Amino acid sequence: MYKRSFVLFLSYFNRNRDYFECHEVLEEHWKEVAPGIRDHELVGFIQLATGMYHWRRGNYRGAQTILKKASRHLRRHRTSIYYRGIDMATLLSQLTHIEQQVQTEAHFKAFAISIVDEALAEQVATVTLPELSTAFLRDKHKLRNRDDVLLLRAERLAAKHH
Repeated sequence: MYKRSFVLFLSYFNRNRDYFECHEVLEEHWKEVAPGIRDHELVGFIQLATGMYHWRRGNYRGAQTILKKASRHLRRHRTSIYYRGIDMATLLSQLTHIEQQVQTEAHFKAFAISIVDEALAEQVATVTLPELSTAFLRDKHKLRNRDDVLLLRAERLAAKHH
């Protein structure tokens, strides 16, 4: 059985290309299982989603930086139990190609992560996802309420000065 957060990640990534939500759902799980461990296996997938989000938005420099980190991370942990069910050789090949595309500032082109485990593929296929416009997917970060994040930053800043 696969973790629900990973199933959701793959559903968002492969089916409606909601890379922002990919990042959110997997980061939440990562913070639960390995808080503060930046070398955890899930970080590579979080970085991949972030890089795809930047590329879609035309932020080639940001995409290039984070995709390079994702590639290193995914290669380093390619045998992780978190990656079972995924065709890692194909994913790493795709990622190399995408890094080249971003470097030449090619137009964004989505790809799907190859799932080789039938049970995982079935779980991913059964997730109900909303239909979202390309514009919404591209600018999703601008549309969310960030009051809690801004409040926490202000509190931390005030604590530093006292």
